Amino acid sequence: MIKWLAVINVIGVLLMILAGFMLMLVPYSLFIASGDYDSLALSGLITALTGLLSYFSTRKSNMDIGKREGFLIVAFGWLAISLYSSLPYYVHGIMPSFTDAVFESVSGLTTTGATIIQDIEVSPHGILLWRSLTQWLGGMGIIVLTIAILPLLNIGGVELFVAESPGPTSNKIHPRIKETAKRLWLIYIGLTIVLMVVLKLLGMTFFDAINHALTTMATGGFSTKNDSIAHFDSVAIHYAITFFMLFGGINYTIIYFMLRGKFKNVWGSEEFKMYLSVLVALIFFVTIGVYHVSDLGLEASFRQASFQLIAMVTTTGFVLSDYTAWSPAITIVFFMTMFIGGCAGSTSGGIKIIRHLVFFKNSILELKRLLHPNALIRIKLDKKIVRPKVLTHILVFLLLYLFLFIVGSVAMTFIFQDFDTPIITAIGSVATSLGNVGPGIGELGPLDNFAKVPCLGKWVLIFLMLLGRLEIFTILILFTPFFWRQN
Repeated sequence: MIKWLAVINVIGVLLMILAGFMLMLVPYSLFIASGDYDSLALSGLITALTGLLSYFSTRKSNMDIGKREGFLIVAFGWLAISLYSSLPYYVHGIMPSFTDAVFESVSGLTTTGATIIQDIEVSPHGILLWRSLTQWLGGMGIIVLTIAILPLLNIGGVELFVAESPGPTSNKIHPRIKETAKRLWLIYIGLTIVLMVVLKLLGMTFFDAINHALTTMATGGFSTKNDSIAHFDSVAIHYAITFFMLFGGINYTIIYFMLRGKFKNVWGSEEFKMYLSVLVALIFFVTIGVYHVSDLGLEASFRQASFQLIAMVTTTGFVLSDYTAWSPAITIVFFMTMFIGGCAGSTSGGIKIIRHLVFFKNSILELKRLLHPNALIRIKLDKKIVRPKVLTHILVFLLLYLFLFIVGSVAMTFIFQDFDTPIITAIGSVATSLGNVGPGIGELGPLDNFAKVPCLGKWVLIFLMLLGRLEIFTILILFTPFFWRQN
């Protein structure tokens, strides 16, 4: 029997944490007189009261959280956080409708970075900082943060951790989930602070530095400028953000080993080596292409190609150049990068490198099995045998991902029937939403935003963004009859 009181209890805790971050911005808003302190304060109080009521009305419930409760907490927790995170936008009035407010909220929390705001630079600073903070919280995952700081979730922490991070890797940096979550967040916070200092030293204002540090490490892509990173005419800033985006796409277990000096473990990761190899190959070919089709020099071609490719592969979504203007061939390459993703265990979205790697290895071995049908040939990753259960999980994930992309594209084509390029725009919007990338192609390219998407289309993309962030299974399992069946 599902323990609904335990589910409500934990969601109440999540809302209280969310309210704390909202209210934390009120003094800043008052200090800089940005005119949005009342919106943040009211939204924070509403969220806090809801969280307190949910928590204290169920605090005596049985907190023995099982798998079903774990999936429900993550799914409904993300839904609740998304709705309450939209309150500052809606209460302030910066968004013309509740749908737009929810879209911006979900885009932030899922680190997609697709925005509704048409003139970012005239928006209140408190709202913009909240916008960036939602990406930062969503990057590592607010539920992982909850596991790290609240002792009451010692029981069931594994179920929540697995439900929010359902990827094919099970690597941990500590046997205890609570300690793993703490160390992940410490690394995350440390890298964010380092980048903030670097960007400030390189010439950004403190406000721009903190916002871009938050959204870079989250591989989110929200910017305080209409032109995104292209606004900053600084080669040093471009390279700094490129480097930290690259870090954002690395498995945090690998980053932990780097910081501990365990480089044997780092280079022993096949996924990490594949991640770097894919990026190097893409950067090499796109740099050559950009150099030949534009009037940019070699260094500028390399800088813009590497920045934009890393932004797309890590699903950060920052914009330094309009990659759709370079050439049709390069546009197709960038569209394909929406399906790559960074490493499992990173803050990036997408399919993830490890799934591509296992699929590729299995395809090669399947050809080998045709010649040796009686041979026992097994897939190995990092010198360990990939269990059949994991292989099945990956293959099913890839098929579901493709199915959702096709169905979503068909649905969005009908919704975009009044657009000049409905098919191209539709497949771009679905690919970027499901992969949590940000910019798409067609009429939702890197120089556009999502304000002109019809209301129904926004709700479809909201659903796809949540599916992509929680890697499909956590949401879809709730639509199966056996999930609700009593044991």
